[in-house]
Amino acid sequence: MGRWGSALERIRATRTGRLTLRIVIGVVGVAVVLIGLVLVPLPGPGWLIVLAGLAILSLEFEWAQRLLHFTRTQLERWWRWLERQPLAVRLLAGLVGFLFVGTVLRFSWAYGSSLLS
Repeated sequence: MGRWGSALERIRATRTGRLTLRIVIGVVGVAVVLIGLVLVPLPGPGWLIVLAGLAILSLEFEWAQRLLHFTRTQLERWWRWLERQPLAVRLLAGLVGFLFVGTVLRFSWAYGSSLLS
């Protein structure tokens, strides 16, 4: 388990420690998930940040463990399905993703510049 595991076990040894740890992990995990959700439509690692937030929440919450497992399973299924497809389908999936990001950037630029003027 290492250093972190033993430190967490010492904190969990008391009722106050368990409650404090649960609250801190909950607040940090929700904050990371919310930041990730805000970043999802933008180019970058929005979904990766959401998954990182779920991983943080899964340290203390059973529902987050189940949701993280479900999400990872679905993502793996998607990748396996995509790998089995012909090159044209994989290129089309990449093109759709590229067009989505381009559209989001275009709207962000248009609306962002109108808000600044």
